[in-house]
Amino acid sequence: MIDFGREVTSNPSNAVRREWLVTNGIGGYASGTIAGVLTRRYHGLLVAALKPPLGRTLLLSKLDERVTYDSHAFNLFANQWHQAAAPLEPPGFHYLEHFHLEGTTPVWTYALRDARLEKRVWMQPEANTTYISYTLRQATQPLDLDLKALVNYRDYHGNTHANEWRMAVTPVAHGLRIDAFYGATPFYLLSDHGVVAANHEWYRNYFLAVEAARGLDPLDDNLYAGSLQVTLQPGESVTIVACTAATGLLDGVDAYAQRQAYEAQLLMQHGKPAAPPWVQQLVLAADQFIVRRVVAEAPGEAADPAGRSMIAGYHWFGDWGRDTMIALPGLTLATGRHAEAAQILRTFARYVDQGMLPNRFPDQGETPEYNTVDATLWYIHAIRAYHKATGDDELLRTLFPTLQSIIQWHQQGTRYQIHVDPQDGLLYAGQPGVQLTWMDARVGEWVVTPRIGKPVEINALWYNALRAMAEFAHALGAPAGEYSAWADQVQQSFARFWNESRGYCYDVLDTPTGDDPTLRPNQLFAIALPDSLLAATQQQAIVDLCARELLTSLGLRSLAPGDPAYQGFYGGDAQRRDGAYHQGTAWGWLIGAFAEAHLRVYADPAYIQRLLQPFVDHLADYGVGSISEVAHGDPPHQPDGCIAQAWSVAELLRIWQRLCDA
Repeated sequence: MIDFGREVTSNPSNAVRREWLVTNGIGGYASGTIAGVLTRRYHGLLVAALKPPLGRTLLLSKLDERVTYDSHAFNLFANQWHQAAAPLEPPGFHYLEHFHLEGTTPVWTYALRDARLEKRVWMQPEANTTYISYTLRQATQPLDLDLKALVNYRDYHGNTHANEWRMAVTPVAHGLRIDAFYGATPFYLLSDHGVVAANHEWYRNYFLAVEAARGLDPLDDNLYAGSLQVTLQPGESVTIVACTAATGLLDGVDAYAQRQAYEAQLLMQHGKPAAPPWVQQLVLAADQFIVRRVVAEAPGEAADPAGRSMIAGYHWFGDWGRDTMIALPGLTLATGRHAEAAQILRTFARYVDQGMLPNRFPDQGETPEYNTVDATLWYIHAIRAYHKATGDDELLRTLFPTLQSIIQWHQQGTRYQIHVDPQDGLLYAGQPGVQLTWMDARVGEWVVTPRIGKPVEINALWYNALRAMAEFAHALGAPAGEYSAWADQVQQSFARFWNESRGYCYDVLDTPTGDDPTLRPNQLFAIALPDSLLAATQQQAIVDLCARELLTSLGLRSLAPGDPAYQGFYGGDAQRRDGAYHQGTAWGWLIGAFAEAHLRVYADPAYIQRLLQPFVDHLADYGVGSISEVAHGDPPHQPDGCIAQAWSVAELLRIWQRLCDA
């Protein structure tokens, strides 16, 4: 599906902006540019999750490859030094003839006179282990390969300025052991054959162009810790293994066969062999977000090693409650992974506190943060979708007491003034200085879109949660009348959201300054969720207006262009980026709500198929093989943010499944 020739691979503007990603199912990953140049602090061949699924630490930054063939030397790598104007030296991508994905595995083919050298990078599932293999696919004589290993040991959000830092680089069987400092997790660089030599030389001031554009420290140091020299005969391979445990498989052929078998099983589990290639690519991309999370032991309870969660996006997000529950139907139910869906739902039940799901789990394992009003409501929605897909009354029975507690806490009031207004049954949330909805950008003390009051999508979710609870109670033979009565009250009160003069819904009611008429996409959820709260004429008016004002090729704008606060460019430093994040930036995941709402109004699957085509094309751009987090609100809607976002991938899979079921 993803396949590039020299029109991309040898053109730096094309090869540098396209990034690849492989993951290990415990939060670790490897990622970089097709050209091989480091542009982000998050790039590396082994970013290990030392506290799975978090504690992500850059260990192996890159391998610089030098080839000698037919008495000619070729540098296959590329670096940028010191400043934005510095050239890429050496321009090793000039020898890159072809790039493609085999499943999720990136494959580079270098043309070196009459030789063709092939390179692959993949990770072992559930291990902090990356494999880098080189195969001499075509040649008329041997080829000498010399690799320099550039290593690090830093939090993946940071930069290294080494000064006098000295790591311990020790020869071991098959390679090297690196101890960055006393108490650091040791890691290894191993090879199935070749001559390995230790070294210790800091290469300073790598220039990370994307970080510079984001207003962050763009300079990073990496340690040249060792080298591997090997002579390859035609048809021969060599594999380098970067790992945190020296007990892994060194045989690259067997290791890659295991990886291929793993991905073949994912496609088989999906159960739709006739699905178009782009859907199959998304099924594999979906797996990159599903991770193990061992639930910490609670008093009187055993730890659950089968815990599961989801990474919200690569490179910089951990697992977030809201993102996980929004993405769960698409990443698990639409891909045939019902068991993992159940594990995720059980895992998050153990973190419910005062009727709330965590917003996020901090990177270093600190106490979860609960500043979210919608994660818990999306949790109930995810359980509803799971039960509809599986009929699993046993899990529902297990979770039902937790769900009852959630509703009770929302009725009586919980953190951040989240409570049901007894006058109208609507859900109120918010206090100054706290961001609670999905529009949660904050810079210092500045909450960009506070949305204090009764947000439209929150109350659509609250209504659907109450209807779901009535359904659950019926299924389990429990009293359901109270939930139905509360839902009826919300249904009646929701009429307040309709702004007759403007022909669409208020975004937030009862804010500190009155009702907010800002045109945003949040009202689509009042149509898209299973139980709609709007009349047919209102639904059509909203869908038509959102199509005209908010719809782009890569998602929906978070604010209409005519609004004075609209920001059509997403970029610059943190203040500029976060200031635009929900003030016009287009979000891929919102295409799901728009598609669902459009189908409800117009029942036109062909239109939705056409709507998805730009996303199909997008798989070959930015984060190749996946879907980005956001795009600029203004044309040409350049993709930005995370190169791979869970709910973006999930909603495409969910909508495609919805079309299949229609």
